[in-house]
Amino acid sequence: MQAAKVQEMIKNVIKPEQIERYMNKGKDFIDEAYIDGLLLLKKRPEKEEIRAIITKSLDLQRLEPEETAALLNCRDEDLWQEMYTAGLTIKEKVYGRRIVTFAPLYISNHCVNSCVYCGFRHENKESIRQQLNMDELGEEIKALVSKGHKRLIMVYGEHPDSGAEYIAETLKLAYSTKVGNGEIRRANVNAAPMSIEDLRILKEVGIGTFQVFQETYHHRTYQKMHPRGVKANYGWRLYASHRAQEAGVDDVGIGALFGLYDWKFEVMGLLAHTIDLEKKFGGVGPHTISFPRIEPAVNTPFIEKSSYKIDDDTFKKLVTVIRLSVPYTGMILTARETARVRQEVIPVGISQIDAGSNIGIGGYAKDALDYNRQQFILGDNRSLDEAVQDLARMGKITSFCTADYRCGRTGNCFMGMAKSAKIHNLCMPNAVLTFKEYLLDYASEETIKVGAPLIEKELAALENPAVKEKCLEYLHRIEAGERDLFF
Repeated sequence: MQAAKVQEMIKNVIKPEQIERYMNKGKDFIDEAYIDGLLLLKKRPEKEEIRAIITKSLDLQRLEPEETAALLNCRDEDLWQEMYTAGLTIKEKVYGRRIVTFAPLYISNHCVNSCVYCGFRHENKESIRQQLNMDELGEEIKALVSKGHKRLIMVYGEHPDSGAEYIAETLKLAYSTKVGNGEIRRANVNAAPMSIEDLRILKEVGIGTFQVFQETYHHRTYQKMHPRGVKANYGWRLYASHRAQEAGVDDVGIGALFGLYDWKFEVMGLLAHTIDLEKKFGGVGPHTISFPRIEPAVNTPFIEKSSYKIDDDTFKKLVTVIRLSVPYTGMILTARETARVRQEVIPVGISQIDAGSNIGIGGYAKDALDYNRQQFILGDNRSLDEAVQDLARMGKITSFCTADYRCGRTGNCFMGMAKSAKIHNLCMPNAVLTFKEYLLDYASEETIKVGAPLIEKELAALENPAVKEKCLEYLHRIEAGERDLFF
């Protein structure tokens, strides 16, 4: 019965007309010959060209593909140092010195797909399968809230039991769960591509960002990596964010899984994805871009065989190029990376990280790691408090802010403020307020010791006297017991 249910899903879930409507004369926006040609054309860029491109990025202008190709082919380490510096300057110009922090919450690992690099693939008999019921999910959310989390990315396998109605119910539960002063204020979703109709269901219950990663933009490699299941359809996945935008879910997240194909091609693919979204939706591209690297997973030998894995130095370079290519977009660095790599890469332009992460189904409530229930193995196992403390030592204030979403500053509104470098005027005071909440309600003594002076520093740095005065008033009210005050 279950096998028949899965086959019925594979047959019926994809709606070809919801792919074709976004294509350009019957073709998708990944022109491999064009990308390869640009990478060859810009094989040896001149110093003056690289510096001119950096200047354009500093002016918060999205780069054209030929400009990104030039950056990717830069071989001058002195110029890379200039790009690293520019990445940090751009990020702070747009978002300030805060780092948004969230937790991934894996809810189901049942999956109909056969992704060769994934521990959740349908054929993996060593993966212990589980889908959380509402009681179990409630315990997971309570465990996260009790640690101080305010923002989640809720993750689901592609399976008939994890359809839009089920996801909608889990979102409702996330928003309704309270523990003391704590609550989830924004729940993003990483799930299978959906139809416009299903995405409207999630819009109605208050989905945050809808996140779908293409994994690899290279057509032939995509088919080799995804031989069976719904995910075998490249176009259905490629246009998932387009359908979300049309459904009114106007904050979308895209990403590539580095290690499946040539890293330079994948960066160009991310840029092409951004450009096509902006063309078709009035300048609104992805709210966030992610760039995970393949990591070990239980009974997944492909990962050791991949010839496209990249070293830490190359990883830092590709993150920097993405920051310069799409200067106004949020960038997520996940706990796939080790703490050392994250501390090295955050300063080149990262705006969001996950922290205190446990990606095993049911792992937060049990406070245990079970690799057979995980999609892959994490590199950074620090607690939320340890990560917050380390960020503070780096001079970065942890933000648990969700005000933009709840005030309607999404999609075109958010992008307009980001592209004009105005969003940080709200981001920074809101970061201060949510960081104060964390220090009062959840932080260790050592984190309070490191974090309290950072609040004073950022409060003093607020340029608008009226904002500073209001922020100071809100801080006093938070100290007196109020919560969830924001600009």
